[in-house]
Amino acid sequence: MPDLTIATIISLAAADAVNPCALAILLLVLINILLYNPNNLKKILYVGLAFSLSIFVMYFIYGMVIIQFFKVITALANIRLIIYKTFAVLAIILGILNIKDYVHYKVGSFATEMPMSFRPKARKIIHSITGVKGAIFLGAFVTLFLLPCTMGPYIIAGGILSFMDILKTIPWLLLYNFIFVSPMIAITLFVYFRMSKIEDIQTWKDRNIRKLHLIAGILTMAVGLIILLGWI
Repeated sequence: MPDLTIATIISLAAADAVNPCALAILLLVLINILLYNPNNLKKILYVGLAFSLSIFVMYFIYGMVIIQFFKVITALANIRLIIYKTFAVLAIILGILNIKDYVHYKVGSFATEMPMSFRPKARKIIHSITGVKGAIFLGAFVTLFLLPCTMGPYIIAGGILSFMDILKTIPWLLLYNFIFVSPMIAITLFVYFRMSKIEDIQTWKDRNIRKLHLIAGILTMAVGLIILLGWI
């Protein structure tokens, strides 16, 4: 079994957390809630936290499925090393794609952002959400739209964790997913405590989207190179 370091999981989770795709969806949700409840900050707080919790739970479930899938694949000892090295190559490719988005950004880029074909449907669903129950449903449903642009680091992390006993993977999955949703929670709290306006956060995200891709790319590529070199 390969050595597992907390830095590896934190790096992959951080690369996932700064993904503009997930942040954009939360901002759309909060903006929609604000339009219906311009002076009800408590509702914005509850909706934002419910949305984040729903994504946390769904991604945890996905993580368990990914780990079980890789456990079946790696049951044959002779392909374990090949699979492990494949994770490294996948991480490097994903890192390169994100860095490419920094150099030459294109909305809806392959494997790094939500495909353009998904966006009209996602917006339609988001605009129908006005409360906590809807936010919980949306968090669960929207993960299907997030998968194409956020699952790269998670698949790599799940593959690494698959070498561990299933019960021992639970704390790692909880850590990964807490880091993943932490920007969503932070944005919700910033808006609730009037530390920032949603419009300002949206502007900041749009202005720094290329830098976010660069950070995600560097973190993911670094993990891939470390695995490929056998340092973990």
